[in-house]
Amino acid sequence: CAASRQASCGAGCIPVPWLCDGEQQCPDGTDEQCACQCYSIPSVCGAKKVQCPGTHHCIPHWEICDRHQDCEDGWDEEGCPQQPCLPGQWQCRNRVCIMAEWKCNGIDDCGDSSDEDICAHCPPGMMRCDEAKCILESLMCNDEDDCLDGTDEPSTCGELCVAAGRCLWRSRAKAQPHNCLPAYPCQVCSARVDIQSGNLYWLAFSHLFCPRTHVPCHDGTECVAQQYICDGEKDCADGSDEDGCAQLCNIQGQPAPCQSHEYPCKLGTCLNVSLVCDGRQNCADGSDEGYNCSVPCQWSCTHLCHPSPQGPRCWCDPGYQLAEDGLSCIDIDECTEWGEGACSQTCHNAPGSYSCSCLPGYLLEPDNQACKLTGPEPMLLVAVESEVLSYGLRSGREEVLLATDKDRIVFSLDYDLKERKVFWMDLATESIRWQDLDSSKKGTLVKGVRSDCIAVDWLGRNLYWTDGAAGQVLATRLGVAWRGMPEYTVVMDGDLDQPHSLVLQPLAGLLYWSEVGSHPRLMEATMDGSRRHVVLAQGLGWPTALALDLTTKRIFWLDEKLGSIGSAHLDGTSVKVLQLGWVQSPFAAAVCEGHLYWSDRKTWSVQQVDKASGKNRTVLFKRHGQPHGLQLCPVVAILTCVALAGTNGCAKNNGGCAQLCLPNP
Repeated sequence: CAASRQASCGAGCIPVPWLCDGEQQCPDGTDEQCACQCYSIPSVCGAKKVQCPGTHHCIPHWEICDRHQDCEDGWDEEGCPQQPCLPGQWQCRNRVCIMAEWKCNGIDDCGDSSDEDICAHCPPGMMRCDEAKCILESLMCNDEDDCLDGTDEPSTCGELCVAAGRCLWRSRAKAQPHNCLPAYPCQVCSARVDIQSGNLYWLAFSHLFCPRTHVPCHDGTECVAQQYICDGEKDCADGSDEDGCAQLCNIQGQPAPCQSHEYPCKLGTCLNVSLVCDGRQNCADGSDEGYNCSVPCQWSCTHLCHPSPQGPRCWCDPGYQLAEDGLSCIDIDECTEWGEGACSQTCHNAPGSYSCSCLPGYLLEPDNQACKLTGPEPMLLVAVESEVLSYGLRSGREEVLLATDKDRIVFSLDYDLKERKVFWMDLATESIRWQDLDSSKKGTLVKGVRSDCIAVDWLGRNLYWTDGAAGQVLATRLGVAWRGMPEYTVVMDGDLDQPHSLVLQPLAGLLYWSEVGSHPRLMEATMDGSRRHVVLAQGLGWPTALALDLTTKRIFWLDEKLGSIGSAHLDGTSVKVLQLGWVQSPFAAAVCEGHLYWSDRKTWSVQQVDKASGKNRTVLFKRHGQPHGLQLCPVVAILTCVALAGTNGCAKNNGGCAQLCLPNP
């Protein structure tokens, strides 16, 4: 392995930054076997720096292979890959080649932000890294390298400080007290750094410093997202994110929101009505017993009359709620009140209860709520550098489906369910290419095009793509062969503000796309470009990755600028946004069952989270190269589409057209 840049990992090597990053890459887990150290004796270079061999000279790790000799003997530039960009391309700091016109388009196309860092001054409330990138001031010393060069996380953020007789420690993996000096009590501290002057300001607190979107746990060891407070799950190790939730949701002077068969204790807990007035204090405050418990029931209640400290009252069975008359009980429609929290796909209300069912091709799980795909294992198709991989979502098995020339990058990709062909955007040749997975035949569909995203209409037999620079959405037939002349049409033009990600709903004849210009928005139109309308135009930054979940009729997006995951009904209602720190540079996304998957170019990884809560993040894999295109296994798409009603006018006999047929349902 390359000294200072790579570490041994079984039979291979991994980049040094992957060590102790909280995610296991080595099969034996040795990359995460990290002993916590107190920096009472600092290393020669400290954190984030590398020592030039044979000298005391230290350089930042990001200066390795930056095409500038920083060590006297040039060691930092030895063995670096030399891959010059093609004409019309621009080389990023990380040596990735992008189209020259993508510079300063507001999107991190390089993955290291170098194509945007050269453009503008930082806006108010943001600070500039040494490598010119602008970050929010709140991201300083937050245990994540938001600057490529790491200047937002100087080594002093994690060093041992002795101030006012206290030991202050901030772990790189997780903020927590650490007994460096047994004689002193330990406390967590945070810091702020003025990058221009290099001055470090320590801010000592008796609790953890958290970003604006997070709150600290009571024990001061970690931060959790605000959305996770009082969501019914303990996300803090001490469970403090679920403490006092009954009082938090309670209206002052009114009973806590208990179910119709429960009694609200004054401290906020709920008690089964059968335990009220039974001669024992079951509420911690004893509020379930009182003088009026002896008053006999004389109400004509529909379900149950039971004594209480406030006198006898009517109660309802589970699944019902008390009507305004205080006597009768009415059914609770769990499907409406709980929404998507009731069932993962289809919800059926019943008197006093409800049930869940699944679309054809899915099986109801033992919890009677979630639906699981039947049949073959669902797979992800992932483009990594010059290869397309398949990844088993159950087994984790990986397989290389196709490999192009090493100097070519498989960018956006999609799959033709009917003919089992993979289509992808080839940046090096500015062409959309294809390969048959059965016969290994391959060819070129169209040349002279540039696109951030392509999408296949496997029913109408068309391929669509976006051109952000030209502000267009274009289409061509899947069956055409390149004959030296372009054979495609402009579907939409004119008022599109940097169209980026694109997804199709073939059975309904609809397409959805994101725009990342000065006024970001999500749009919908029929596949012929007509009946355009705005799905969502508020609360967006750079929605760079879209995915459709047809089972719940929702559209998902990942926002690179805001670091968030959002979703909404296809009509733009029921918007839900989760602010998550690990959303950094998303490129493509997909939804399967209860999970959302996406490729991230900054972390060189493919990740997954629960699509409803954003929790249970898992890094499926990392590679020595940026992942780009991501598509769900064709089996999943077929089962979903067959189960849903819809129409595509071009699906039969090409809609009666001699050449290109664009659906208009």
